[in-house]
Amino acid sequence: MNTTHLSSEQSEESIKYVCGIDIGSQSCSGCIMKPKKEMVVKPITFANSKDGWRKLLEHLGQLEASPDQIAIGIEATSRYHENLYEELRRRGYQMRLLHPGQTHHFHQQQGLRAKTDRLDALTIARVLLSGEERAGYLPNDQVATYREVVRLHTQLSEEVARYQNQIQALVVVLFPEFFQVFADPCLPTALAVLKAYPHAQAMGQAGVEAVYQVLRAVPATHFGYPTAEKLVKLAQGSYSSGRALSGRANSLRILCDQLEHTQANLRRLEEEMEQLVRTDPRTHGLQQIAELGPKTVAVLRAELGEVDRFAHTDQAVAYAGMDVKIKESGKWKGKAKLSKRGSGLLRQMLYLAALRSIRLEGSAFGAYYHHLVERGLKKMSALMAVMRKMVAVATHLIQTGEDYDPSKVWIGIAARGVAL
Repeated sequence: MNTTHLSSEQSEESIKYVCGIDIGSQSCSGCIMKPKKEMVVKPITFANSKDGWRKLLEHLGQLEASPDQIAIGIEATSRYHENLYEELRRRGYQMRLLHPGQTHHFHQQQGLRAKTDRLDALTIARVLLSGEERAGYLPNDQVATYREVVRLHTQLSEEVARYQNQIQALVVVLFPEFFQVFADPCLPTALAVLKAYPHAQAMGQAGVEAVYQVLRAVPATHFGYPTAEKLVKLAQGSYSSGRALSGRANSLRILCDQLEHTQANLRRLEEEMEQLVRTDPRTHGLQQIAELGPKTVAVLRAELGEVDRFAHTDQAVAYAGMDVKIKESGKWKGKAKLSKRGSGLLRQMLYLAALRSIRLEGSAFGAYYHHLVERGLKKMSALMAVMRKMVAVATHLIQTGEDYDPSKVWIGIAARGVAL
């Protein structure tokens, strides 16, 4: 009788083979083993395409087992695994999606130093056989859509901040007096002027009328002829060094274009995000929490995923990386820290929401924070407790679809006399 440690709903005898696949953007490596760790197909390489998959499917088809008797492990590697995973799942294979950190830890435990795609495929197969497998999951279409939108929104927001910093730095050397007229050179009117005249010499030579026409062309601007006169006068008396004018001017124009384009895409994403939240029945209770803005709600839906898989809220807190990790050895006791597993974006948004609750009048979360501080808890520790409370409340509201009741956030809120 074949025995295996596979964590499957099926009986141990039903799994006759395990297959480990290491995924790459262009190519994959895979191997097939029996439950007694006997190698059936040594690691092979195949293209990560429909034609390339045939090589793997031929080997799987030659096994003396039906698809439901073959367990296949794949690492969750960006988006590269998704197409092959779905293809194999549709064919009836027992799929296991593994976190890369799990296979890396197992690799280290085995004392293996070399790391290649073929060895990684072998490691994945051995993880399935070891009994240490912790299978992940593929989010449903709605959660996947949330993730695409919020993660791209975050990426573009960071790009906007980078472009703004670069524009500020260039304006300092090309036309330092510009800040006397426009405190923020990244506002629409300022960007229009900088694209037309990216340095002091160009603006000084253009004259007041030309600069005035640029100002007028910007919709809903309140800048007029006096502003144009002041800009030209400052430009003609500028103390700019005038070094590398051509290269810096081109860089400034490109950065201004990139900033405007990225900001336009951000607005499109924000509209899509608001539409997702507005039409999602599971966000009904979350939208009633004043401390959570539209993006925070979207991030909670994206990064917590399908919360029905959590048996209790403590699992959601741990999934968000908000559980406490303690290290002790003998008489030595380490400092308690957050595990910080899972999504850093989720923790960032929760941190901002917790800060907002402290200053928000009538906030149940804010009242809970002040209560903890009054009891002697350090402010940062109290803030972390509020973040954990937010995860617990959000998980409950998403699971049940209930209305948000601030009196249930903290049992002592009524005694505190907070107006909710």
